[in-house]
Amino acid sequence: MFRAFWTEQIHDEWERSLARNRPELDPIAIRRRRNAMNAAIRDAVIAGYEAHVDGLVLPDFDDRHVVAAAIAAHAEMIVTLNTKDFPSNALAPLRIEAQHPDAFLTRLLELDELLFLECAHRCRSRLKNPGVPVDSYLSNLRKAGLVMLAAELERAKRAL
Repeated sequence: MFRAFWTEQIHDEWERSLARNRPELDPIAIRRRRNAMNAAIRDAVIAGYEAHVDGLVLPDFDDRHVVAAAIAAHAEMIVTLNTKDFPSNALAPLRIEAQHPDAFLTRLLELDELLFLECAHRCRSRLKNPGVPVDSYLSNLRKAGLVMLAAELERAKRAL
């Protein structure tokens, strides 16, 4: 339904953030997640984006690499919890939009509900040790800020 892209610099940022906010997590497990992401989605890691960084102006100087990677990947959207640091007036001339994950995923659900529900079911079924009941899965989505998505999935929870 979409094609994901990231950079090693983006990986470095989420790893540092996760280690800082969740010190109980095993750093080796975090690194395994990074490696699994790269293995699961071949060609997702964007390189050669650095040349686009210098001309970009954003509220947070340190976020320019994200937009530069989107330019290099010919991406139309940046999916981020931090939409305020990617204002539309800076992105629109580049034909890029920043969108909260909740809005992004809810839109995907609207585009092809059957396919999205199949994917959501597959994701939930992969959660083992222990398995995650549907209501807990929906609660976890809400805790992660995916409130609209959880509400939509609540309607179709038999499919999960």
